Amino acid sequence: MFSFFKSSLLKNKQSKSERSKQMARKITIIGAGSVGSTIAYNLSQDDVASEIVLIDVNKDKAEGEVLDIIQGTCFRDPIAVTAGDYEEAKDSDIVIITSGVARKPGQSRLELTQTNVNIIKDIAPQIVAVAPNAKYIIVSNPVDIITYVFTKISGLPENQIIGSGTMLDTARLRCGIAEHFNIAQKNVHAYVFGEHGDTSFVPWSKTCISAVPIAEYADTMKKSGVDMEPIDKEEMITYVRKSGGKIIANKGATFYAVATSVCKLCKILTSSTDSLSTVSTMMHGEYGIEDVCLSVLSLVGPNGCQGKVEVKLTDEEVELLHKSANTLKDVIAQIEI
Repeated sequence: MFSFFKSSLLKNKQSKSERSKQMARKITIIGAGSVGSTIAYNLSQDDVASEIVLIDVNKDKAEGEVLDIIQGTCFRDPIAVTAGDYEEAKDSDIVIITSGVARKPGQSRLELTQTNVNIIKDIAPQIVAVAPNAKYIIVSNPVDIITYVFTKISGLPENQIIGSGTMLDTARLRCGIAEHFNIAQKNVHAYVFGEHGDTSFVPWSKTCISAVPIAEYADTMKKSGVDMEPIDKEEMITYVRKSGGKIIANKGATFYAVATSVCKLCKILTSSTDSLSTVSTMMHGEYGIEDVCLSVLSLVGPNGCQGKVEVKLTDEEVELLHKSANTLKDVIAQIEI
């Protein structure tokens, strides 16, 4: 009886040890600016990672952020948060790249793009050498271009490379719709497709409030005795596209919402099942589009991006997606990769 009990305890300890190893997740963040450090802070307060490494060319900045973050983890289970170089990123499960520079006065968008492309060209070989099996989340802007360049030069399988794409735009859209209809954001099923930029668009044909198509929602609610106005689609897409600029004008930078979106993506990548997300990945003929990274519905989970879910769009929506793809291709044609 005792030997059986002892054996059971040993097996239980071993299974706990194995589970512990499975739960141990190392996430490296490259770039300790407002976005990178906010991502690190959010992750430090959650249970997604057991180890966080923050890397930046400004080592003092990275160390300062880490010290501030780690001193706020005393009320949670132990977590390792460190600043380091690429060597410390070895065997990371997820690598998040936020490095890049902001647009300077008088600098063209194309010049900014080339500058940030050059930065990713410097980062890619160094980080891939130490973390070849990691899932990579690209956040640096212009995110679709940087994701494309990283995909082309990293040598990694495409399923390991995911641009944050229009996850933030989608979050802004759901926020705007929820506020308009005074409904919980979790009841809003809406997405932004295309580039993370001025040619993004909403496939309204696929937008619902729970099971009610958005075009019918106001009338449906009126029949229930709740008076509300239909949504102004042009006003809503303007809200989505211009929110970032307004936030920057008011406070200098955007980082809370994008950090939350990236942390959600980390949870998706460490979940037991796949989820549908609007992330930026390489197109291979979906909707007749190839050789460019942009956002459509993609199946994302523990094995990275498993492919696109090619939902049926209207002819107008497909045209808008092509416009977005062609805009990105025009930029790609002018940069040095």
